[in-house]
Amino acid sequence: MAAVAILLCSGCEGLDEDSSSTGSGPTATDGRAISPLKNPDGTKPGLAPVTTDADRSAARKLIEELSAKGRGPKTGYARDEFGYAWMDTADGVPLARNGCDTRNDLIRRDGQNLRFRAGSDCVVIAMTLDDPYTGTTIEWRKQQPSEVQIDHVVPLSYSWQMGSSRWALSKRKQLANDVLNLIPVDGRTNSAKGDSGPASWLPPNKQIRCAYAVRFAQVAVKYEMPVTAPDKQMMLGQCGG
Repeated sequence: MAAVAILLCSGCEGLDEDSSSTGSGPTATDGRAISPLKNPDGTKPGLAPVTTDADRSAARKLIEELSAKGRGPKTGYARDEFGYAWMDTADGVPLARNGCDTRNDLIRRDGQNLRFRAGSDCVVIAMTLDDPYTGTTIEWRKQQPSEVQIDHVVPLSYSWQMGSSRWALSKRKQLANDVLNLIPVDGRTNSAKGDSGPASWLPPNKQIRCAYAVRFAQVAVKYEMPVTAPDKQMMLGQCGG
């Protein structure tokens, strides 16, 4: 079972639709996603297509930096090995220790038309999401919590098999809560991904497949993590390599 399938609304059950307020946060107010090449720390919203020849060349150069190795065993993997879900206290990542958990930070970053729980500028109970994976717009409400999920672009189980099993716990907590590695997306699409690498799963929206490969590579480079040779080959292919 992939760790990426944790429901977006975990912790929001029992909230009333009319118990809402407005609030502030890193919201995508104009609805325009940012290219991962122009968003190297993941603090800006969305995942815009990589379109120009120069940007696709830069994307391939980044992906070519990745080392490749075989995928190891999953023995010993558990979500708890990466700390409890959506902690606000993982050091070394953007938006940590801001008084709002990682899940809601991501909703506030990528969602539009946000509605907050009464008295809160953190807990979102409704939003509009432009989902990069499917290219559709989702009107999310707490009554359909699984309709949107937070995807770990590099799945935690994948990272475990590629070496994070030997990392310090603090580094695994960083990976699990790093906004660079997290995107709110369509729930069914995310569940279909599971813990796959790019060789066996890519977003249905073909326009952002190079951008997805770039984001996967950005995370792998930041955490000095190898990818499998088929994954690297597929990532290069999505960017014209």
